[in-house]
Amino acid sequence: MKLFILLTSIFIPMNVIAQKTVDLPYEKSADVTWSTSEREYYSDIWKNEVITNVSVPRLEVFEADTPNGTSVIVAPGGGLYGLSIESEGRAVAKWLNKKGITAFVLKYRLVPTGIDGIKEITDEGATNPTKIGERVTPVLPLSIADGLSAVSYVRANADVMKLDPNKIGFMGFSAGGAVTMGVTFNYTEATRPNFIVPVYPWMTVVGEYTVPKDAPPMLVICASDDPLELAKPSADLYSAWLTNRKNTGMHMYAKGGHGFGMKAQNLPSDNWISRFYEWALTEGFTATAKK
Repeated sequence: MKLFILLTSIFIPMNVIAQKTVDLPYEKSADVTWSTSEREYYSDIWKNEVITNVSVPRLEVFEADTPNGTSVIVAPGGGLYGLSIESEGRAVAKWLNKKGITAFVLKYRLVPTGIDGIKEITDEGATNPTKIGERVTPVLPLSIADGLSAVSYVRANADVMKLDPNKIGFMGFSAGGAVTMGVTFNYTEATRPNFIVPVYPWMTVVGEYTVPKDAPPMLVICASDDPLELAKPSADLYSAWLTNRKNTGMHMYAKGGHGFGMKAQNLPSDNWISRFYEWALTEGFTATAKK
């Protein structure tokens, strides 16, 4: 009897965890292969929990206690070498949950690396940044395909999860912002997000783009002092939406740097997610959470 109880205590939590993770359908690539297993660990370099070597796309599901029908797919950043899974993923999802928004943290496919992908991109950034572009080029289309698959999954399961299929947002940080915009420039009717929130998006890797005729409303978040010089491309993105008379807004903070996510820096940029929520309320993409 004691053994049964012990086994039950071991296996039930594992099942609960499994129910919160969804494998997304995907097509394998003939050009990209992974020899190192997916790994989650704390990076001393980034001072954050990270995931590397994602070869199978998945969604981590964070259901709101009192869902209001709105959902947001969250794509963490990490240069496509890793995912800043806590400050740009799970912490974001938990904040959204408190506002009645169901969140899906997207683990999209990443550049195949050794055991520490964060060290690899850091070293290459310092010694051979061109190599980063070479390694990212064949992977980004796979990451974007995973983003499109995520929208398709959420919309197809909206009724079951008590979500509004017309209130699905896509929020991405840095490389996740590139995925966000890749989704925006490649969607079909079934995979079109209803609103997008690129946060310090890595637009240079996206390349030239055309604003879609039915472009979703967009809120851009960035900081002028972004050391990766992402402020101007972010402002250009906002301007492109504005020039084409599309619904758009932007919060460009004077200070904040890059990769601030949910990290506290005692700066106005710490409150970017509250500004997003205010925008979503104003635009009717979500409703005030019940207390």
